[in-house]
Amino acid sequence: MNKLEIARKEINRIDGEIARLFQERMKQVEDVIAYKIENNMQILDSGREKEVIEKNCKLLTEKKLEKYYVDLLENMMRISREYQKEILDKLEK
Repeated sequence: MNKLEIARKEINRIDGEIARLFQERMKQVEDVIAYKIENNMQILDSGREKEVIEKNCKLLTEKKLEKYYVDLLENMMRISREYQKEILDKLEK
């Protein structure tokens, strides 16, 4: 195997872990929207999202990746909000 094949194999392994973790995360999102519904809360909590970004960026050891990581977090949170809205919409029908 050459370096490219080795790197791609490792990326595939990592992508598998990301898929597993994404599913775990979305299960927690279901709990979040259930709580928000019970407590008449809005889906978007801008303060919480800012806090998540700041806290998680501190975990990076390679600061050159920070803007990309922020983009990833923002997209995950957008997806989470969309999923929460979908769940909420189904309950309201």
